[in-house]
Formats: sequence, structure tokens, C-alpha cells
Amino acid sequence: MKTPKRIQPLIDEGIIDEVLRPLMSGKEASVYVVRCGNAIRCAKVYKDASQRSFKKAVQYQEGRKVRSSRRARAMEKGSSFGREQQEESWQHAEVDALYKLADAGVRVPEPYGCYDGILLMELILDEDGDVAPRLNDITLEPEQAKRDHKTMMQHILRMLAAGLVHGDLSEFNVLQDPTGPVIIDLPQAVDAAANNNAQWMLSRDVNNITQYYGQFAPELLKTKYAKEIWALFEAGNLNPDTELTGEFAEDEQLADIDAVLDEINAAYNEMQERKARNAAAEQDD
Repeated sequence: MKTPKRIQPLIDEGIIDEVLRPLMSGKEASVYVVRCGNAIRCAKVYKDASQRSFKKAVQYQEGRKVRSSRRARAMEKGSSFGREQQEESWQHAEVDALYKLADAGVRVPEPYGCYDGILLMELILDEDGDVAPRLNDITLEPEQAKRDHKTMMQHILRMLAAGLVHGDLSEFNVLQDPTGPVIIDLPQAVDAAANNNAQWMLSRDVNNITQYYGQFAPELLKTKYAKEIWALFEAGNLNPDTELTGEFAEDEQLADIDAVLDEINAAYNEMQERKARNAAAEQDD
């Protein structure tokens, strides 16, 4: 196929030998299958901010540390240099998250580096050697759904133990390889300790994943993993190898009306976002 203009410099430098085919185009990037020597990998080409449709990016970037105070000031002012640095920060957030989560025992694609807005990483394959499907494209037997849901809850726990919340986790950004689920798409990962939205983002991640697996094993819909995981985090008792139960003893105090309304609004927003993801997935297909 014709080499995309953004990838050509990496071919000129010998980092990539050949672009084999496009894999998908999403809200923040286009992904291609590429050959690097004898290895087949994927290249994620990030879109410019003006072309990205990822909503509420500022909300996700809250609390991210910038090493240079000059860069931080430029990003706050929104100068052209600041916007450039913000883009670089957005792109490198995924690379940093991939390395950190792999070290924490979370199943993510292995990264091979980020070059001028292009992330090279492992191409996840199924048992036949084809590109692994997204969860949204497969059906599961109840027992496998329960096993994989438990695996995902452990991954979310380990992510939080490593200080991160995915922030946009759903059946659309988890792949299924022969060993189980593989988490992808992490440029919006948030710092759990520094981002004020981390708790509800974690709850949304857990609920999205539980809703998916609950289609095949309805008993999962009664679990309370989000509250259990966050309570461990707040109490300072979070261990990456903690055996989760999915149970949580609710506070028996009278309900806070504002909190109830917040939960209703959050549920409505989740429903709207799920509809948007479904529409985007249909367009990608």
C-alpha cells in the first residue's frame, strides 16, 4: 500500500521497513500494520488535536506532571509552543503508561518507542495468527466471561496500584488474545492521586467492563468491584495481588441527595457515551 506521509520519515530512518495495511482509524489515531525487519508490529499514528474527537481532554490531563517549568507555563498560556508540548505530553502519556503497566503485570501491548507522534508496539494476534478482535466483536460462554471479568478486575486493581486509572475503558478498547483480555488505548490514562476525577473514572471503567461481561454471566452485574477497589486505595491498603471479592459493605447512613443525583447524571452520561462508542465502532467497521 501507499506509505502514509506521517510514517515515511520512519521508513527513511530504517525504523520501519514497510507499511502492510491499515488496521483501524479511531478518535485519536490511525493504526497500521507494519514490518520492522522480520517482526510484524503496529504503528499508531496520533491525529493532530484539531482532528481528534476525544472529548474533555483537559479533564484527563489534570494532575499530569511536566518536567520543565517553561513547558508547563507555555501549556497553561496556550501558546503555539505550549500546544506543541501538550500534544507531545498526550502522546508520551500512552508510552509511559504501557511501560509502567507492563511492569505492574497488566496485560498491555509491548511498546517499542514513540517517534514524532507515532507509537510502535506489539501487534496483538488471536490463536490463528490473525489480528485479535475487540471484546465488542466476540461472544463468550458464561464460565469464560466470569474468568475474564475476574482477570480484568485484577488488571484494573494493578493499574490503580501503579497509580493509574485507564479513564476510557470499555469493550471497545480491550482485545482478546489466546491468553485472555489485553488492554489498549491509554493516552488519556490519569494519575489516580492527582486527578480529582479519578474515582468516578475508575467506577465508569469497572461498570463498563462489568456490563459487557454481564451480558454472558448476569450474576456479575450484582458485584461491587469499583467500590471495593477504591476503598482499598483510599485506606492505603491497595496491593496488586489483593484477592478481590466483588463485595462491599455499604455505609448505612442516610443517602446524600446530591450524591444520588450525581450518580444518576453519571449513569446518563455513561449511556450517552456508550451510544457514541457504538456509533463510532459501526463507522470503523
